[in-house]
Amino acid sequence: MTDYLAAAMAMLGPAQNRYADPAAWDRLHAELGIQLPPDYRALVDAFAPIQINGHLYLSHPATERWNLGRDIRGKIKAWSKVPWDDLDLDADENPRQLFGLDELSFGTCNGLWPIASTDRGETIFLLGATDAPRLLVNYDETWEEHRMSFAEWLYRYLIGEDMTGPNSATFCPGPVQLQRLPMSAGDRPEPWYGPDRGM
Repeated sequence: MTDYLAAAMAMLGPAQNRYADPAAWDRLHAELGIQLPPDYRALVDAFAPIQINGHLYLSHPATERWNLGRDIRGKIKAWSKVPWDDLDLDADENPRQLFGLDELSFGTCNGLWPIASTDRGETIFLLGATDAPRLLVNYDETWEEHRMSFAEWLYRYLIGEDMTGPNSATFCPGPVQLQRLPMSAGDRPEPWYGPDRGM
């Protein structure tokens, strides 16, 4: 069985752990009322705040800029304003019908938690209160479900599978490109690359 956390880390390179802080996670979990998955926390601690391969963004709970808690709260607020009951959605556009959800809520124990996003408008949600990892991805009016850990989702995203919808692959051959997000107004971080992947 593949260790997807190890496989994803092998593609990204040595962990940076610049902002790793267990107390920041404890505060975030207490505030949210849920525990974010260990593999997700490990990847965020290792690299975030970061942009991966020019598209995927990960924030961190211990930083002032690109703060994960603030990012999650802001997205929950925005998504909660959508009048889902008033929308004339086709069956393949309605996440309640697609994924068998009794209700569609954001930031609740049984709801959706936005944990990552891309510059293409895709949002990756963790579905709360499930025994096995379950991710839902939204792009425009399409939704995709992935019954897998975030580490497996990231691994498959990086090797070029359609992880955010049909024909959504963003495979970049060669090493994975990583770029720290600017932490001040004058900060201009340079990208760097993970190890050779033989791809």
